[in-house]
Amino acid sequence: MATKVVIGAQWGDEGKGKIIDILAQESDVVVRSQGGNNAGHTVEANGVEYKLHLVPSGILGKKTLCLIGNGVVVDPKVLLEELDMLTGKGVSVDNLRIDLRAHVIMPYHIVLDNLAERARGKGDIGTTGRGIGPCYMDKAERIGIRMCDLFDEEEFVQKARANTKIKNQIITKIYGGEPLDADCFIPQYLEFANRLRTYAADTSVLLYEAIQDNKKVLFEGAQGTLLDLDLGTYPYVTSSHPVSGGVCVGCGIGPTLIDECIGVMKAYTTRVGKGPFPTELFDETGEQIRNIGREFGTTTGRPRRTGWFDAVIGKFAVRTSGLTGIALNKLDTLSHLPTVKICKGYEVDGTPVSEFPASLKELSKCTPVYEELPGWDEDISSVRSYHDLPQNVKNYVSKIEELCGCKVSMVGVGPGREQNIVR
Repeated sequence: MATKVVIGAQWGDEGKGKIIDILAQESDVVVRSQGGNNAGHTVEANGVEYKLHLVPSGILGKKTLCLIGNGVVVDPKVLLEELDMLTGKGVSVDNLRIDLRAHVIMPYHIVLDNLAERARGKGDIGTTGRGIGPCYMDKAERIGIRMCDLFDEEEFVQKARANTKIKNQIITKIYGGEPLDADCFIPQYLEFANRLRTYAADTSVLLYEAIQDNKKVLFEGAQGTLLDLDLGTYPYVTSSHPVSGGVCVGCGIGPTLIDECIGVMKAYTTRVGKGPFPTELFDETGEQIRNIGREFGTTTGRPRRTGWFDAVIGKFAVRTSGLTGIALNKLDTLSHLPTVKICKGYEVDGTPVSEFPASLKELSKCTPVYEELPGWDEDISSVRSYHDLPQNVKNYVSKIEELCGCKVSMVGVGPGREQNIVR
């Protein structure tokens, strides 16, 4: 077997798209297992930039089978727009398959997402407003509409009307919004179904057969460890499981079929939205990292909060996903800083905290304990060998390995494919 999982090991936005794109060049199958179009991967190939939200990054490989697994929630309108974008740039989408068990984002999900967020006021979570959470809520409530329902006109119309009737009660009576007319969007969704039908499949079967045939399989993670519904900084989390365990459920395979798990981290830390962030920088250094690193959301365009590398988070990701390697991105962003810092632990009122707290109240009290290292003044974006990196860069990488308890197997010195150094 040759199966690899790539996950985000921080708060998302770690540059997974580039790592996945590189590994996809050697893969026969690339699979997406969770999340929806609230996630985004930016991939650069041959000087062309692609912003992907639902389609696996492996779509840029002409012979790569790309699977959207059962754990993904699919907005068919967004997916079709993405397919049109790809074909418009000369990329074939013939090798895409969508699992019949994947749930469908409906118009009422998007309306409820935004109404609920607005009602929270200052206590808002900071969702993307794409309807992801409400869709997963329906899945758990067992009233969701799946892709197999979308392709069955009679089943879809019955469920869409019944669900809209229920949702309108919530929209109007709880949030004071305007009711939806199911018959206004049903024809559009049936047209979506006609266009997407050719891509429908039981992807868990295709995946299992590929693994049995010793094909090289890559599982593409979305978002990041600290956004996991169970393990993340709840409630400032997503509605699915971006850790490696979520891959098994979201793709319909067992854990014994996975060989490697690579956690993607930035050489610093970022997050979008609200919630505690122990190493956050509010000074010129934080602004410099944001601008040089182009730290603005792929999906929303929101400026990301920036901070020093947090090894407490790194160690947490290594433990909860069983990481076998770390892909450390954006080391070039830290060039020209006189010193660089790594958070090696926290303190609360002088008491050491070595593990990432479950309670956000406790996390908000945590003060980072830093180890300071000399920076590097060289531009490293053109370096192609680990041996040729400045010694201070290698010292920084070694310290991250020591504190996180995992080998850094890849180092990124820029956004391009060729700017990734494999050790």
